[in-house]
Amino acid sequence: MKEIEATGKTVDEAIEAALKSLGARRDEVEIYVLEEGSKGFLGLLGSRQARVKVVLPDKPEDVITDFLTRVLKAMNVEAGIEIRQREGYYFVSFHGKDLGLLIGRRGDNLDALQFLCNLAVNKVLKNKIKIILDAEGYRKRREQTLINLARRLSARVKATGKRIVLEPMNPQERRVIHTALQNDSEILTFSEGQEPNRKIVIALRQ
Repeated sequence: MKEIEATGKTVDEAIEAALKSLGARRDEVEIYVLEEGSKGFLGLLGSRQARVKVVLPDKPEDVITDFLTRVLKAMNVEAGIEIRQREGYYFVSFHGKDLGLLIGRRGDNLDALQFLCNLAVNKVLKNKIKIILDAEGYRKRREQTLINLARRLSARVKATGKRIVLEPMNPQERRVIHTALQNDSEILTFSEGQEPNRKIVIALRQ
């Protein structure tokens, strides 16, 4: 966040001076009028200039990039960072070679970094945002793997009549399983247990 105080003959003039110094547009900043200013007697005696404080908030993209760049350096991982704003959240994609360490076993490291990134960034920003991290399309591949798993296990449940309890998954991955089977009239899915060991159960619908 950057802020500056500026003066001028009028409030508008003071604001324009501050915007020029910050290199920002009026719709990007927060403006606080500290002194309205006064022309004084006959426009000469006792005149006071207008004084304003203009604040340029941190951009989410800049805060995200700064945090992740420092983390990647600490991990000794070389990766490009691409940030796209989507409806309701910011999607961050890492690109590079040998990103296995960044992803971890079944995305554990990526999930942990995503959690930390959300905490660190929202501690700085005034307005809270949601951030989702991905690395070389891992999330999409993992989603398809889970969909295939859900379909395969649901077929087994139908064949045996016995329910199946999956290994613990994070909320994002559990949602994929639920969604994949939600239109199957013979199958019921639900979650049981407490985080972080919450599991999905696939069973026959009674």
